[in-house]
Amino acid sequence: MMVDNMDIVLLIVEALKFIFPAYCANATPVLAGGGLAMDFGKNFVDGKRVFGNNKTFRGFFFGLAVGAAVGLIEWMLFDYPPLFSLLTPLGALLGDLFAAFLKRRVGIAPGGLFPIVDQVDFVVGAIILALPLATIYWELVVAVLVITPPIHLLTNIGAYKLKLKKNPW
Repeated sequence: MMVDNMDIVLLIVEALKFIFPAYCANATPVLAGGGLAMDFGKNFVDGKRVFGNNKTFRGFFFGLAVGAAVGLIEWMLFDYPPLFSLLTPLGALLGDLFAAFLKRRVGIAPGGLFPIVDQVDFVVGAIILALPLATIYWELVVAVLVITPPIHLLTNIGAYKLKLKKNPW
């Protein structure tokens, strides 16, 4: 089976449309975060913080609101299922929280680098929650997983240069 360049371009466009609410939800806490930590400053049974100070209620709910607003626009434009508007940003934020939990377990400080996991945690969460609602096919999942790491790196470098983040990852 031969795949032409136009098929690849269309797949990338579909992947970007699909994952854009999750991208927005994941990026918003950098701009609107701060405040009360989601783990209330508490430690897990291993004596390490559950998530750390960088995971806040304000960042989570602003991220969810922005991601859902973008998802609603996509629902109107592209006829995605209405719940897609909520579940992909929610999945992105939960995926990021899960990665923060894992990072604390293995001793990586908040803001520290956890290669690959940091770049795809939120899209994996979004994909998992969107599975029952959207028409997701394996090529779309692969495209999202391939395009996300370089996009994530470039946006993080931009946020670092704008002094929105302490680290360029």
